[in-house]
Amino acid sequence: MRPLPSGIVAVLLSAARLPLAAQRPAAAPSLLGPPPAEWQLPGRDFALTRFSPLDQISTGNVGGLRPVWSFSTGALRGHEGNPLVVGSTLFVHTPYPNAVFALDLTRPGAPLKWRYSPPVPQATRATPQESRAPSVMPTGCCDVGSRGLAYHPSGKLYVPLLSGELAALDAVSGKEIWRVRNADWRAGATLASAPLVVKDLVIVGVSGAEYGVRGNLTAYEALTGKLVWRGWSTGPDADVLIDGPANAAYPSHQSRELGISSWNSEAWRMGGGTTSGWLSYDPDLNLVYYGTDQPAPGNPAARAGDNKWTATLFARDATTGKVRWAYQTTPHDEWGFGGSNENILADLTIRGAAVKALVHFDRNGFAYTIDRGNGRVLLAEKYGPANWARAVDLISGVPQTDPRYAAPTPTAAGATTAGICPASIGTKFLQPAAFSPATGLFYVPLNNLCMDLKLTPPHNAPGQLVSGATQKFMPGPGGASGRFIAWDAGAATIAWEIKEPLPVTGGALATAGGLVFYGTMEGWLKAVDQRSGRELWKFKCPSGIVGNPIAFQGPDGQEYVAVLSGMGGWWGLGANGAFPDLGMITNSGGVLLVFGL
Repeated sequence: MRPLPSGIVAVLLSAARLPLAAQRPAAAPSLLGPPPAEWQLPGRDFALTRFSPLDQISTGNVGGLRPVWSFSTGALRGHEGNPLVVGSTLFVHTPYPNAVFALDLTRPGAPLKWRYSPPVPQATRATPQESRAPSVMPTGCCDVGSRGLAYHPSGKLYVPLLSGELAALDAVSGKEIWRVRNADWRAGATLASAPLVVKDLVIVGVSGAEYGVRGNLTAYEALTGKLVWRGWSTGPDADVLIDGPANAAYPSHQSRELGISSWNSEAWRMGGGTTSGWLSYDPDLNLVYYGTDQPAPGNPAARAGDNKWTATLFARDATTGKVRWAYQTTPHDEWGFGGSNENILADLTIRGAAVKALVHFDRNGFAYTIDRGNGRVLLAEKYGPANWARAVDLISGVPQTDPRYAAPTPTAAGATTAGICPASIGTKFLQPAAFSPATGLFYVPLNNLCMDLKLTPPHNAPGQLVSGATQKFMPGPGGASGRFIAWDAGAATIAWEIKEPLPVTGGALATAGGLVFYGTMEGWLKAVDQRSGRELWKFKCPSGIVGNPIAFQGPDGQEYVAVLSGMGGWWGLGANGAFPDLGMITNSGGVLLVFGL
């Protein structure tokens, strides 16, 4: 394989042009790009494009795609995330208690190589009644899912455990090498997001904003598990690792100690801003990108101010953790949106100029195109119903809110604000979008839900839900609860759209074969044409899909598509009353399905 040029999209385009015969599995991903035949990173590449350069399965033959083998995980609950494929091994994970399986792709049906079953933590509390609490499960806010694994070229596999620990395994044997405590599940802090390996660091976030957990992002030595740095989402600049203005483009981001002064009293200590979403990385800038969750508690009257740095996009130096820039998408988030959706990196042309961009589909209903070097917002437009704000002011960076859709005032007992769009789950939740360098379009799975919001007194006890807000969800304008769109981030417009009767709960996959795959709440895995959105193929999986499809090349030289089927996650809990008859839509169950021609 010839040396690849620098630049993330250039890497993808170069890989897409290679003949399949030249796309042999490599031993490890380089900083320039992963092995084309494999899926070694959560989003396949550091840019989180979820684009596969394989093209055997194409618009011309996808109608012949069929299931070729499957694997039952033996677990119920939400099967989020996606497998990894390294060489001739496929690694698949389960929701709590977070088992991991290694499957041998060289043998028919991919039999089991090894299984990792971590010990289940037991509650240790003050009274005999409390000590009988069986496990960490009750502290998982929105089910007990896991969004995936990470792999290091030394042959280590990293497993986030809901119990708040990060485990490193030998990828050949499944033997545990080390395990570190990253968070305390008894306080509601758990691990659900997929880690990211950058050079010799493994970087991981934490979940639990609903419990008042103070969010952070942490880097460990990949070989030893030694703590290297931790950047907090709230609190003093020294904790957040901010040295100077957080964003030179916006005055509201330039004062010192905003992680304290934008909160009343000591509210930042239980302020949320956890890091439950996806991580991306630019090797040229050496920056890690991610978003933080909503502030806590859900009742905004208990936390006056902008509540920095919750609902914020961060760019941190991967080596030191220091903040290069930060941008808060929803100051003083009254609606529970947060900003933890993925940040996809792509080199785009905007107003005739080449831009190293970051594209972020926020839950608040705005799609942001940002200069990923300095954090300046270049475009911010609605990509779905969003009435809480009229627009984002590109000069100040601040959304122009509509007072008609603000949270109800705390003095009005029992008051409700009706018809807020989107619902707190967002125009888009954590199901990741994909980007195709062949079309320059982003493919985005969406919800079309609005809500009625009512405030209640929040709790303030560690390990208990501190929300202080209740929501009732309903379908948004038009009646259909889901959409799947192609988005032009250079122009901030929708290229085409598919309406779905229910939210599109699975992630997206784009391939060099001109296809986009995505999964639905009902359990359909669909393939559509990248350029037109025309449906070309679909298959009904055993359970609803909250996982993300991947493509890989097997040892036999053939291309395969795989997806986890298993309804759960936040959707499996009924989506705040939006789907009370979920049992009539889909059943629980965890199965990995693999498709080929």
